[in-house]
Amino acid sequence: MILARRITIIAAALLFGALRSAFPAQAYVIVDSQTGFVLQEHESKQKRQIGSLTKIATAMVVLDWAEHKGGDLNQTVVIPPSAFVGTLENNIGFQPGDEIALRDLLYAALVQSDNVAAYTLGSYVGSIIQGPAPAGQKSKLSAVDVFVTQMNALAKQLKMERTRFVNPHGVDQDVKPLPYSTAEDLARLTRYALNKASFRFYISQKERQISFRQGGKERRYSLQNTNELLGTQGIDGVKTGRTTRAGECLVLSAGRESEIVKQGQGVNIFPRHIIVVLLGSSSRFAEGAQLIGQGWQLYDQWAAAGRLVDPKKML
Repeated sequence: MILARRITIIAAALLFGALRSAFPAQAYVIVDSQTGFVLQEHESKQKRQIGSLTKIATAMVVLDWAEHKGGDLNQTVVIPPSAFVGTLENNIGFQPGDEIALRDLLYAALVQSDNVAAYTLGSYVGSIIQGPAPAGQKSKLSAVDVFVTQMNALAKQLKMERTRFVNPHGVDQDVKPLPYSTAEDLARLTRYALNKASFRFYISQKERQISFRQGGKERRYSLQNTNELLGTQGIDGVKTGRTTRAGECLVLSAGRESEIVKQGQGVNIFPRHIIVVLLGSSSRFAEGAQLIGQGWQLYDQWAAAGRLVDPKKML
């Protein structure tokens, strides 16, 4: 039994080594969702731009606000003109003054990675968190600045010590100071996000129809998920990101049926779920699919060796 376990550990170590050179991505990490145990990593503490992976934090600030402060996600809000400044793209065709529910903004931001939607979420929820300015005074911070402060507070809470958010959408062109995070920090954020059922539902949608009012008329738009791997290899989320600085970025979560292990008179149930964070790739979906497959190999070998948890390899 001891020999078999040693062989399993040696095989896992060889696979760890093979993985290090198998991918051109500049940083990645594979994590057991349940325990936060790092199955494999490469440059996972390296600070990098992360593009629209930022929207995971944006969504969590909004969802936490809705849950803890009684925010109504069915509330209709107005898209401000400032949402179109520096957001670079507008694939849905929003216009200033459009009226849309917060819930549909979340779908737009998470499913199709829309920058205007992410900014509008930050602007509205930030204004609610900020509250009205005292009579005769003007607030020093904009509503979006207040929201970003909450994003960074969440990062601090999650011990994301190498992360700085500067806007709700992750645009890093002509932005100072530059935002950054790490593969390891994003794994921490994703573990937190996946604990919320509403977040898991949003990111699992391959497509979603949203509606909004534009010029007094109702418009409908069918969102398409930017995560091409969704629904393959047990992948149930999470998010894509890409900018010139960041390269191609991807966070994936994947699950299998729980493992049931009988021990004497008792039964242990082990949920099986992994997270992959990939930064600075030139082919994120091909690499992501490979990392998920090899991540399960690492997971199976780790489980066979008794799921030993090294405190130095915990998120």
